[in-house]
Amino acid sequence: MKNFFSAVFFDMDGLFANSEPLWLESETELMLRFGHVWTHADQVHCLGGPLTRVGEYMYSIAKTQSPEYFTNTLVELVEVKLARGTELMPGAQSLAKSLHESGIPIAMVSASPRNIVDAVLSGVGDHYFATTISSDDVTQTKPAPEGYLKAAQFFDVDISNCLIFEDSLTGVAAARASGAYLIAVPHFVTVDVSTRVRVIKSLEELDMKALATYYAEFTSS
Repeated sequence: MKNFFSAVFFDMDGLFANSEPLWLESETELMLRFGHVWTHADQVHCLGGPLTRVGEYMYSIAKTQSPEYFTNTLVELVEVKLARGTELMPGAQSLAKSLHESGIPIAMVSASPRNIVDAVLSGVGDHYFATTISSDDVTQTKPAPEGYLKAAQFFDVDISNCLIFEDSLTGVAAARASGAYLIAVPHFVTVDVSTRVRVIKSLEELDMKALATYYAEFTSS
């Protein structure tokens, strides 16, 4: 497709899947075991991972067990909740379908481990992703750009002509570092607009025509 992004990459938690409430519920449940009431500030601090950082943060509060214990236990709690089904973010699946039907390669790039990615997608049905990349598939997960660079390599396209959708500051940092274009859909944080970055409120704002307009705007600046 001419005058369009070579490929489009979706983040998962909070961007494609409305799984952040499940992470929050699990974080709250886990930390209550150690007498800590998980606050909004705690949630924002941990938003976007990586999970090793979340485990280290929880350990610094609880001062018992180990960072690995908190990381692994949190993943176990979330996986159980995901097995009951996961709601998708408004507009996410329809946008993925439109891109796929238009012949645009799409991938999911997540900071969550493989078992969480698979648990989310198992309940989605047709998700249209040609490939998915989890934290287990890279040496360095977000905020490093490796996952996005690997996705571009999978499709044999130039990352600088690809588009990324992200919602967290960790993910935004990864997207910016990759050299791709970015459309951010932040919920709890503020993302600044720049030459290669735009900000929207919901994926529902987007369709193929809107994305073509964004592409023209990006490439003319």
